[in-house]
Amino acid sequence: MSASPEIAAAVVFTALCAALGVAMLLIIRIATRLLGTAIPKKGKYETYECGVPKLGETRIRFGVRFYLIALIFILFDIETVFLLPYAVAYRKLGVAGFLEVLVFVGVLGLGLFYLYRRGALEWE
Repeated sequence: MSASPEIAAAVVFTALCAALGVAMLLIIRIATRLLGTAIPKKGKYETYECGVPKLGETRIRFGVRFYLIALIFILFDIETVFLLPYAVAYRKLGVAGFLEVLVFVGVLGLGLFYLYRRGALEWE
């Protein structure tokens, strides 16, 4: 059995893309050697903060509260992603769709109430 022309074209295209990628990497490597930018210099790999020398430790630990607030934000941001399609098609879905969305918002409301009772929404 011989390969179909579409498969042969896809293989040739993939090989050309890979060859082009390797060629670009080689050209960049040769250019950096010729321009001398690959030579290590003092201070080249030190931490850089907006043109000012490093003022302190760069690895500062964030509190768990920050991550908790970020996760809550993502949760309710995704809620919006699920509610927007419903808002577009609410007439087609009828009462059954409305009840399903009501259950969805109710579960999210219970989650928000739980977070409120646990104190997750208090910043201090």
